[in-house]
Amino acid sequence: MAKIKLTSARIKAFDCPIDTKQVFMWDSEVKGLAVRATKNVKAFIYQTELNGKTLRMTIGDVGVWPLDEQRGMGGELLAHGARAEARRLQTIIDKGDDPRELKAQKKAATIAKAAKAQIKGQPALEAWNAYIAARCLKPTEKHRVWSERHANDHRGMVAEGGKIITRGRRIGAPAEQQEGILRQLLTMPLKDITRPHVEKWFNKELTRRPRRATLALTVLGAFFNWCKTHEQYSAEVDGNPCQDLKKRLQAPTEKTDVLQREQLALSGRTVRQIGNPTTSAFLQCLLLTGARRNELATLKWADVDFEWATLHLHDKVDAEGRTIPAPPYVLSLLADLKRRATVKVVGIKGAPVAPVKPSVWVFASEFSAAGYLAEPRHPHNQAVSAAGLPPMTIHGLRRSFKTLSEWIECPIGAVAQIMGHKPSATAERHYTRREVGLLRVWHNKIEQFILAEAGIIQPESNIGTSPLRAMGGAATIDGTK
Repeated sequence: MAKIKLTSARIKAFDCPIDTKQVFMWDSEVKGLAVRATKNVKAFIYQTELNGKTLRMTIGDVGVWPLDEQRGMGGELLAHGARAEARRLQTIIDKGDDPRELKAQKKAATIAKAAKAQIKGQPALEAWNAYIAARCLKPTEKHRVWSERHANDHRGMVAEGGKIITRGRRIGAPAEQQEGILRQLLTMPLKDITRPHVEKWFNKELTRRPRRATLALTVLGAFFNWCKTHEQYSAEVDGNPCQDLKKRLQAPTEKTDVLQREQLALSGRTVRQIGNPTTSAFLQCLLLTGARRNELATLKWADVDFEWATLHLHDKVDAEGRTIPAPPYVLSLLADLKRRATVKVVGIKGAPVAPVKPSVWVFASEFSAAGYLAEPRHPHNQAVSAAGLPPMTIHGLRRSFKTLSEWIECPIGAVAQIMGHKPSATAERHYTRREVGLLRVWHNKIEQFILAEAGIIQPESNIGTSPLRAMGGAATIDGTK
């Protein structure tokens, strides 16, 4: 490479030919220093070797960097020159370091410092949102990916509140959505959320909503543990303000809302009188299957086997779901919904009428964004009130199934398997595996007992013969016979 002493005049006159991608003019005073000219840019570069490989770095634009250092009248440094920068880079390389890596580390440290300065004064809500996003990305060795439902539970704990509740309001509940239980606490900066603040918040919430407060405290503790392991937040967290706080508390009172045997007649009559057949069938099926509300609400026609009378529920605990028997009365309710779903038509006056493809959901709803019945509380509460019964939650129907099964002395393991509970005894966990046929024996007996107390005759079971065919050949999900 030809070398020449670089001067300001030579650099100014140096240009890249039109038919050339780039050209270099190498300095004779500092080895490795050059001016690189391209079509639009002229810049100082430095080239040397590191670990046997060529290393080329850009120092900067010739219009910004002077060739040599510039000093003031008092000898103070005004501008760092390209030649001085080239010598500095060579000093770093002589030590065996890569200047590019040191530059990247310095840049990362500057960014981290700025991020910490920003985090220092911002509400803990920002860290909370980052916590949710991190848990929803991909699994690690210790943590599984959060489901959307679990993530939404965390988002709900910091919701603003204030929206008018138009559907599904509980009896005695306020007309507006409450502020998320953790929102007031997490509007403070992380460093300000100390043990006294958490204790004050927790004692206040315990008097209003003890179960929710206990859950929120557990979730908050997990959040602070996450903050401690992440560099951008760890400096703002001094220990975990939630640690050992629950040990000083009494366990919250267990809910006891269940239907008694003597109440089944009143309850059954009012639920069957609900005007919406989908809601009526849904509430009856909840009581007669012991399923969780969301498991039954998201049931699809593809999960219902009318021929062999089974339901496949997407279990909250078991990712593969569980298959349970569909006792005769439950199956008749579903068969009725199937017939109703296949006769619906659309069209306007004077235009051809075309059949509507039925919904994939068993408990379909035109008013729900999800497409299935999302909020049955209002008609449920009305039915309970009309029957003159004490207030009862939707989950109380699941508790009722378990409680009423005791009247026929059903094995506790069979009830647990139908309801989707994990077995508790060693024999149940490791030895007993009841097939659907055996579960059906007990499930049919439970249904028969509940229906008898409610004054309803249980239909005959026709396993191997679809009730749809027996009732006149209703259409299938795709509209065919």
